[in-house]
Amino acid sequence: MSEIIVTTTEKIPGQEYEIIGEVFGLTTQSKNVVRNIGAGLKNIVGGEIKDYTKMLIEARDVAIQRLRKNAVDLGADAVVMMRFDSGSIGTDMQSVAAYGTAVKFIN
Repeated sequence: MSEIIVTTTEKIPGQEYEIIGEVFGLTTQSKNVVRNIGAGLKNIVGGEIKDYTKMLIEARDVAIQRLRKNAVDLGADAVVMMRFDSGSIGTDMQSVAAYGTAVKFIN
């Protein structure tokens, strides 16, 4: 898959483009039972739960990769106005969505 520009801004300096449409990258992740027990124990004393931070980083990366693939499949050159959304599903799953607007450069 070719690398395309993904930006949180509305404009890409020096580029004119037409809008193709909205694109998404979604993933839902969870940790195994042993990791959940460790996280529960960490919750008692406080502080960062590194396994969950790692899980969210992985989820973010997967969501962006899927967003890029969705855009490439539509023939886009870039994605503008990219945003993230996330939420919990149950007590031990996290969903991450990356979304934005796919655009095609005008030469």
